[in-house]
Amino acid sequence: MWEQIRSNQVKSIILVVLMGVVLLALGYSLGLLFLGSPTAGLVIALVVWAIMNLIAYFQGDSILLSISGARKIGPDDHPRLYNVVEEMKIASGLEKMPDVYIIDDPALNAFATGRDANHASVAITSGLLQKLNRDELQGVIGHEMAHIKNRDVLLMSMLAVLLGTIVILAWYASRILLFSGAARGGSRRSSGGGGGGGQLIILAVAIVLMILAPIFAQLIYFAVSRRREYLADASSALYNRYPEGLASALEKLASSDTRVKAANQATAPMYTVNPLQKKGMAATSLTATHPPVAERIRILRAMGGASYRDYERAYAQMKQKHIVPPTALVGAAPVPLRAASPEEAVTEKVEHARDTSDLMWRLSNYRTIDCPCGARLRLPPNVKQITVSSIKCPHCGRVHAV
Repeated sequence: MWEQIRSNQVKSIILVVLMGVVLLALGYSLGLLFLGSPTAGLVIALVVWAIMNLIAYFQGDSILLSISGARKIGPDDHPRLYNVVEEMKIASGLEKMPDVYIIDDPALNAFATGRDANHASVAITSGLLQKLNRDELQGVIGHEMAHIKNRDVLLMSMLAVLLGTIVILAWYASRILLFSGAARGGSRRSSGGGGGGGQLIILAVAIVLMILAPIFAQLIYFAVSRRREYLADASSALYNRYPEGLASALEKLASSDTRVKAANQATAPMYTVNPLQKKGMAATSLTATHPPVAERIRILRAMGGASYRDYERAYAQMKQKHIVPPTALVGAAPVPLRAASPEEAVTEKVEHARDTSDLMWRLSNYRTIDCPCGARLRLPPNVKQITVSSIKCPHCGRVHAV
């Protein structure tokens, strides 16, 4: 396991270095074009990147959770979810229980974040809780736990910050170039000094870098994300000893055409499946944030067991290449599949949906009045006794004091 994680991390570090090279090249060209000093451009790019990385390292998880509208819950708020997270924490070998967050969104998705295993969080949409059974929920939570265990969450946060830095620099540089007349001014200075040809080349290179740098950075970012999704799928199958749970969950996530409202291009690779993907759209291009869901499902269902060796065998048969380093497979013991959990009754499914709905009402500070007839009346947080002294149940007609 550790050999596998280390191999994945080494390859990712190489990609991070490549993104750094893109950033430095952009800073060099911008410094040469606008400041007349490539060194100044390099320094500015590195300073901006350093500041943003420090913010990402210490506050990146809080920023991401805040942007997503996630709200922290405790074990009494949603016992079923908290119990599944605790089960996967034990199965993955994490020492500390991640914080659990809920996102009030009908879309089906989840993500993990944090700078290390001791400062990690798992966020799940309300739609996911309402639609998945226990095996499917375990599969998704196991996938996110794998990202924490494999130290993916910090790296993905840092890559997102670096991508954002490159995009911001390129955006501002393009606006300065358009509105300040730098290009025309540089051309006039060049023609007066006899070095017009060299200045035009520098200008052309800078413009090309401004256009291509964000594209190259995104391709590298997405490449890191796609490779790690396979490993997280394999780890989830191992933790649960039931690959079908995650496979079935991925089918439901892929078939949903509801997109996560708070997701964007920078945060999309953090989710279990691409939150911006439209139903039926192919995900095989270089710009895809995740591997094709249908491909992930087929690999999981082709596993004869729940070990990494089983996942590697299924992956190799489909892709004709390897995903797990051979050193990680040495001495790997076979892990048999377990039986599926008993199918939930209709009443249990209704109760799960009601529990999730009640939780979201409470987190939004709505007041609940339970009527003896069984109805639950909701009062928004801005309702005051001064304006509303009582409320009538629409089902039985009873009047309740507010």
